[in-house]
Parts: sequence; structure tokens; C-alpha cells
Amino acid sequence: MSLLISTWIKFFFLFAPFFVMSMFLALTRGQNSSERRQVANKSIIAALAIALLLMFFGSGLFELLGITLDSFRIGSGILLFMSAISLVKDGTRNHATGMPNEERDDVSVVPLAVPTIIGPATIGTILVYGAEFKGWDLVIGVMGLTGALLTLAVILYCSSLIEKILGRTGLNILSKITGLILAAMAAQIFMGGVMGFLHPAAG
Repeated sequence: MSLLISTWIKFFFLFAPFFVMSMFLALTRGQNSSERRQVANKSIIAALAIALLLMFFGSGLFELLGITLDSFRIGSGILLFMSAISLVKDGTRNHATGMPNEERDDVSVVPLAVPTIIGPATIGTILVYGAEFKGWDLVIGVMGLTGALLTLAVILYCSSLIEKILGRTGLNILSKITGLILAAMAAQIFMGGVMGFLHPAAG
């Protein structure tokens, strides 16, 4: 149970829910509640499909490319740290800060699911977790990931109410706190890769 809760919390912060909510509100401005729910549902389903694909095929991808898990830990740790710094500094993720230039009929998959929810740093981290989880732990990891996305869906459903209560300043503060937590996660992933190189027998 503790692994499930910790995994859920990690994925919850990994998806930077309050930044995603801010982007969701901006992208769906002018739409009614029913249309917003449809966008939220499609974006969460798309993000879940992509995340599960990464979770299950990460190890095979490493083997195909000849990349060690420790190398990917270091690379994804750096990417995640850059994303965390952007959240702490500006309250936004460095890879998804602007609105699409052209008018879109459907923003649920692009840019909401990708790259707002599933961005480069998120992809790298999910690949690492997918390769680390084995057996029953992988099942728990999938449950934690799914739970985090379902929680994000609830936040998107209630986004208008949350915005009224917290305001833009409150959402920005929560995004910065998320960035601090992601920075700690990034450091742990990075150091795991470094220690794997220094002590290969233990990795």
C-alpha cells in the first residue's frame, strides 16, 4: 500500500497538475462546462495511453538503442530538473509555455495531452520508472500512474471553481511548490544513475 501511495504522489507531481490546469483554462476559455469535460476526458485518455506505452516498452527501447538504465536516469534527471527550475522560476514548464499559434478545433491531444501533460521530462521519467518496476511493482506502478491521472481529471473538472478560490497567484504558488518537489525527484533519479555507474554491481 505504501508503494502505491508513494507512486501515486510521484506521478501526481510529475504531471504538474496546477500548471496543466492553468493551460487547460486558457485553452478552453469560452467553452461551456460540457465542452470542457469532453476536452478533459480526451486529454486524460490520450495521456494515459501514451504513459502506459512508455511504462511497458521502456526496457525494450533501452535494449534496442543500447542505452543503459543508469545513462537514461542521468539524462531524464537533468531534463526533469530543468522543467522543475522553470516551474519554480516562472510557474510554467519550459517546453509548454505558449498557446498554439493557429486555431484548433480540438486542443485535447495537442497541446494539452502532449506536451503539456506528457512532455520531454515526463517521458524520460516514466521510461525510467517503467524500467525499474518489475513484476508486481509494475502493476502497482500502473495503478499509481492511473490514479494520478484520474486525480488530474478531477482537478480539471473543478478547474473553474479552483481558479475562483485560489486565483492566478495561488495557482502560480502551487506550481512553484510542485517545481521544488520535482527538483528533489530529479536529483534522486540523477544520483541513482551516478551511483549505478560508480557501483555497477549494486545497480
